[in-house]
Amino acid sequence: MIDPWVALEPGADPAERVRMLRRAHETFTEAGTVPRPVRSVVADSWRRSARAGVGPDGTASVELVDGDLGAYRAEHPLARVMPLFRELLGSFAADGQHLLAVCDAHGRLLWVEGHATTRRKAGGMNFVPGARWSETAVGTNAPGTAVAVDRPVQVFAAEHFVRRVQPWTCAAAPVHDPRSGRVLGAVDITGGDRLAHPHSLGFVQAVARAAESQLALLPPFGPAVDMPELTALGRDEAQLLVGGRRIGLSRRHSEILVLLARHPEGMTGDELLCALYEDESVPPVTLRAELARLRRVVGPGLLASRPYRLTAPVESDLAVVERRLETGAVTAAVAAYTGPLLPGSQAPAVVRLRRRLADGLRTALIARRDPDLLADWAHAPWGEDDLDVWRALAAVRPTAVVRGRLAALESELAAPTARSRPTTR
Repeated sequence: MIDPWVALEPGADPAERVRMLRRAHETFTEAGTVPRPVRSVVADSWRRSARAGVGPDGTASVELVDGDLGAYRAEHPLARVMPLFRELLGSFAADGQHLLAVCDAHGRLLWVEGHATTRRKAGGMNFVPGARWSETAVGTNAPGTAVAVDRPVQVFAAEHFVRRVQPWTCAAAPVHDPRSGRVLGAVDITGGDRLAHPHSLGFVQAVARAAESQLALLPPFGPAVDMPELTALGRDEAQLLVGGRRIGLSRRHSEILVLLARHPEGMTGDELLCALYEDESVPPVTLRAELARLRRVVGPGLLASRPYRLTAPVESDLAVVERRLETGAVTAAVAAYTGPLLPGSQAPAVVRLRRRLADGLRTALIARRDPDLLADWAHAPWGEDDLDVWRALAAVRPTAVVRGRLAALESELAAPTARSRPTTR
């Protein structure tokens, strides 16, 4: 088989690399078999891997070890269905010399269990708990690609983007939160040629659906079963989970609840007016009307007045990220960050909170200098124009793709200055 990575110089066009991978894959056959075209799910994944700057000789980095790994697994929602995974897949993995693996929504492996010899072999490519197996880290692979495309994926041998993974076959299916629908991670079976069968993918998909059904029967995951939960990151209108009900909030009501959740001691009407409205001429009656409508939406028992306050603690995704960041758990903080806080809000206090949270995460990422974490941020919608992060990424992963994007950003930044410079005649 022609090696497409040897045929191209370092820094070559990623699109050309993908085309050569496709040609190499189409010409590769076992004795007596007919060449088959590359499947679209694999070709698309190759393109994403190349754009992310993944190299053919790369390897997964281990991000979570020892106590950090244990703490992160303990608070992850999929911990509650690990007994089910072991019951359905454990003996299958052990008897067939396969591995059962579970990853989070960012492709970090949380559990890797199964046949002892197979585990030792997999350890040689860092297929171990705590390692990042996202597409941006190691290219095309079943668990990383499954969470990237949010559907079950099976990857065979040479379809893997990184060479050292090509002796393996794996099948993975994403697992979703049955209440919110968000991807929690993926369950995966990894092994040798005996997994190269469509039944493997159907099996792991059925296990994922069984896990979602069990999660639906369990109380909501969180620090307290009855504690209301506010989701406000990455969305213009927050959602409140209270008393088993998921309530969609208007933008103004979202802003009010975010602020009151951060001030359990309560806020006066004047404090809320200043926090919510840029226009200082807004009369207090406007705010009182909004609060009256909010009380009808969430129920009378949650919102009190004089001062305005919440009658029970409310957990929020904002608070989760802040707590993890404050304790130095940068990887866990980034995992919980699903986007800017109420990105469409112009409320002064919310704008300050949004900027403070993003700046805190960016500062921690740049200081950590982890290429995979930086790449995840840079390739996210909120980081695609973040010059400082792209500079930090270029310093630790100076691929042609990264250098090209950095040069484009620096050019765009310099262009307005050049246009505004007066001409001399």
